[in-house]
Amino acid sequence: MVGGLVTGRSTTSLGSVGLMIAADIRVLADYAPRRASRAQTFTQDALLVIGFALLTALAAQIEIPLGFTPVPLTGQTFAVLLSGAVLGARRGALSQGAYWAMGLVGLPFYSGGAGGWEKGTGATMGYLVGFIFAAGAIGYLAERKHDRSFVSSLPAMLLGSTIIYACGATWLAYHLGIPVANGEQNAISLGVAPFLVGDVLKALVAAGCTSTVWAALNGRRA
Repeated sequence: MVGGLVTGRSTTSLGSVGLMIAADIRVLADYAPRRASRAQTFTQDALLVIGFALLTALAAQIEIPLGFTPVPLTGQTFAVLLSGAVLGARRGALSQGAYWAMGLVGLPFYSGGAGGWEKGTGATMGYLVGFIFAAGAIGYLAERKHDRSFVSSLPAMLLGSTIIYACGATWLAYHLGIPVANGEQNAISLGVAPFLVGDVLKALVAAGCTSTVWAALNGRRA
């Protein structure tokens, strides 16, 4: 009887630990081994944030200039979508804030290897600000398991792209002194329409990546 009680308690204890671990895993980054101390956890989170800022900088170097608009076609948005889904709301937004700040201080992290205050506050500043909000929004949804299947992940990625467009087009209209949507030349035609197909493809790939990784992890745990 005593042995049975001990075994029952042990089983209950292990089950409780398993539930606690599962509850702690809200996004993919939470699969990284957690550190014992606050300082170590902070360092780990900081490395994740900086890592995705550097990933965004690397993706920004995939650039196709478009002669009719100051906004180039780049790979940045793909990295932004992933940063939110993998890191969650807080760390995802911080990674994009860090990316913007690194470029502002002169590091060659923006598209085409550009950097500096003038570039970071120029025509594309709205997109840079939008990266922060988009990563935060996608991360918020990822923390609520919207990234775990392709069907729920894709709307989250498309929402992130919409946020980037909204911030980017609004600032572009202000910066260039043109309407957002009216007239022959407007912010939508310069800063949104040329990128729609490419960004839908990036959203599809990002949704496929996150849902595939979750499926593999869940299969391994099963």
